[in-house]
Amino acid sequence: MDNSKERIGVIGAGRMGLAMVKHLVKAGYGVSVVDINADNVASAVAFGASHESTPHSLGEHCDFVILGVGYDDEVNEVVLGVHGLLDALKPGSIIAVSSTVAPDTVKALSVKANLKGVFVLDAPICRGRWFADEGKLLALFGGDAKVVERGRTVYSTFCSDISHLGEVGHGQVGKAINNLLLWVNSIGLIEAGRIAESTGIDLVVLRDALMMSSAKSQALEDWDQTSFTWALKDMQIVSKMTDQAGLSLPITGAVKELVKEGRRIKASNPPKWTGNK
Repeated sequence: MDNSKERIGVIGAGRMGLAMVKHLVKAGYGVSVVDINADNVASAVAFGASHESTPHSLGEHCDFVILGVGYDDEVNEVVLGVHGLLDALKPGSIIAVSSTVAPDTVKALSVKANLKGVFVLDAPICRGRWFADEGKLLALFGGDAKVVERGRTVYSTFCSDISHLGEVGHGQVGKAINNLLLWVNSIGLIEAGRIAESTGIDLVVLRDALMMSSAKSQALEDWDQTSFTWALKDMQIVSKMTDQAGLSLPITGAVKELVKEGRRIKASNPPKWTGNK
């Protein structure tokens, strides 16, 4: 461990969070984790991290804390709730929100953190678990330039690409639009696959051809990774943004409904674009 580096906290050491922990430890950072799942904690400790029992106790020892919990209310709870993180952090510390949440959630959190001299880095991540394992994630940053530069140093341990999109909230805007386009494409791949299957064509051969044509997409390339696990949550965030803006977006609304069935199809009987389930 390099004592000259910031002490990193990770709250939410699930599939993506564990990959972050692994790369951070490898890069010489001291890392502490909090997770409600004992198996996740054990895995993080095996990578070389230490364990804290609450977000508050983690905040007492860390300068830079990455949030990887699943939902908006969980972000607010671990930061602002009983035994929450914010009250324990020293002024100048950073809370990096890598959870996918609504833009107004991270903006409201930033206002409350700033009152205590703490900064928020809006830092959702893109690309799947295989990219996380290889340290090749994409981070979409929103925040003050100085906070972003501190974030780049930390996130470069597990991200091959970082894009600063603007102020706090803009990172989550970028993630929401990314996810909207992902699920538009993924629903299209289910329907296109069903049409193609009805003709008896080999979908794997067709996929190879499409990947050289205008139908090429990341969704098609990464079909094996697509699980629709978070699709409805993603589309609920987009729907909230749509309502707040007073926009009528019928395709977006349809995709929000279609991903519900898409999750079942992908788990049970998806088009065999790659020959795998």
